[in-house]
Amino acid sequence: MRLRALLDTDALGLRLLGGDDELDRTVRGVMTTDLRDPSRYLTGGELVLTGLAWRRDAADSEPFVRILAQAGVAALAAGEAELGAVPDDLVVACARHRLPLFAVHESVAFATITEHVVRQVSGERAGDLAAVVDRHRRMMTSGPAGGGPEVVLDLLRSDLDLRAWVLSPTGRLIAGPKVTGPALPAEVCGELAAEHLAATRAGRRAPHRVTLGTAPSRTFSLFPVRSGGHRPAPAGSGRSPQAARDTRETVLSDWLLAVEADAGDWAEERLDLLYGVTQLIAVERDRRDAARSVRRRLAQEVLELVQTGAAPAEIAARLRVAAPVLLPGLGAAPHWQVVVARVEWEDGQVQAGPVAQALLEEILVDPLSTGPEHSDRIAVAHTGDEAVALVPLPAVAGEHDGSETGILAEALLEAVRAPLTAGLETDGRVTLGVSAAVHSAEGLRGALEEARHARRVAAARPGRVCAAGHQELASHVLLLPFVPDDVRRAFTARLLDPLRDYDRRHRAELIPTLEAFLDCDGSWTRCATRLHLHVNTLRYRVGRIEQLTGRDLSRLEDKLDFFLALRMS
Repeated sequence: MRLRALLDTDALGLRLLGGDDELDRTVRGVMTTDLRDPSRYLTGGELVLTGLAWRRDAADSEPFVRILAQAGVAALAAGEAELGAVPDDLVVACARHRLPLFAVHESVAFATITEHVVRQVSGERAGDLAAVVDRHRRMMTSGPAGGGPEVVLDLLRSDLDLRAWVLSPTGRLIAGPKVTGPALPAEVCGELAAEHLAATRAGRRAPHRVTLGTAPSRTFSLFPVRSGGHRPAPAGSGRSPQAARDTRETVLSDWLLAVEADAGDWAEERLDLLYGVTQLIAVERDRRDAARSVRRRLAQEVLELVQTGAAPAEIAARLRVAAPVLLPGLGAAPHWQVVVARVEWEDGQVQAGPVAQALLEEILVDPLSTGPEHSDRIAVAHTGDEAVALVPLPAVAGEHDGSETGILAEALLEAVRAPLTAGLETDGRVTLGVSAAVHSAEGLRGALEEARHARRVAAARPGRVCAAGHQELASHVLLLPFVPDDVRRAFTARLLDPLRDYDRRHRAELIPTLEAFLDCDGSWTRCATRLHLHVNTLRYRVGRIEQLTGRDLSRLEDKLDFFLALRMS
């Protein structure tokens, strides 16, 4: 808005004291201050309101006005409630620096002026931004993207003073404003994603309001970025935003727009503008999904070859095609890992394969990467309710030698377990299995089976989101989750209950002795040293264990039974 418009509004009670030739200046904001030096809080274009508490004598006016002029403020408005008439020295200083000066009648509160200016400026910016967003949308839908989501986020920051970020459902930062400012911490991204998924599963109408932290707290409004650019049905329309589809089909794959503001009292026009932004970002999302189609097709072809028992030479030929697409410029065939994911809903009404595919693509994207090109270096196919990812590794030391530098199962889920659990609520599960790295087509079939076995181990664990890696398949622990509960209880009771009863009656510590004996590989000397016992005392305790259980701890079979019983208990 122009300064001239302020004079035309009688309710503001402004009287011009100087600068009538500068009334075409644009007002971009408003600030109230009584600091002697408010420069750190000024960005330019403000109408500065002051009660003159900073002024002690006439000499203070010149440096105060000079600071405002150097900061590029639009004008100064001085209140008459405290000192009566505005001092002449302030009028002179403003004239010297060509800074328009207004007097504010004592009956008018600064809050009245602030509210008027903010309302006018926001309305004008929203209109300008809406036109820019609409133009940008047409550009993106008809041709190559005009800079991606970052361009629109920068417009929100510069024109509406709104800081916003685009996040994945796992809490990965996809895009943020390019202008300088503090980054959004990873833990905040994860919390916002979790809140958004929980609100979506609960059926709450967007935008979702979230307050994080205590001192100081931060308030965000979360808008869904839905595939295809669909916006939720407006309030009172009688249409459910998810009338045509189950939320579980997309809740684990849709992006979200996090705006650092409380949208609860926003006008419908501003909400429409933000939904327009989400539609624009959805166009970019769809574009990136289309770019993934080549990688998906490669993964599907390799998966089909592996599952049908194709010759290694045929699989190797497909891998040679995939390598340049996934790792351009590598120059040599990489090693590969296989990751298998499964999404399961209790009622089984949702086709889970595409959900698992989209989710696995998000999980496997480099969390430090925000670009659309270098962030996708995996190929994911789906078959039935299962998704299978083919992950290229530029270099690993050797197959199954423990020195691989590829994906680790627990590290994979460390940052996404909390948000995914919120999205799965009480009726869904995500389980993942990770293979070791292989260096040839011959090893790919084994890697796929290895990843599937690891996923089944993860599925046997409690929790909504679980993962297991190939390292766990070399352990006896692999067998334990598949033993029925009643069999486990009977087995452990038969072996350990006599020892527990004896310990309870005599405080003999047979169970701790048994654990230490097995841990020391049956070495009498090492076990006695660990327990601070004489060897003869240890022999007496082991003899009592054998007498109570009818087992012989010199036999490998009996040692193994005791070992498993202790693990299962």
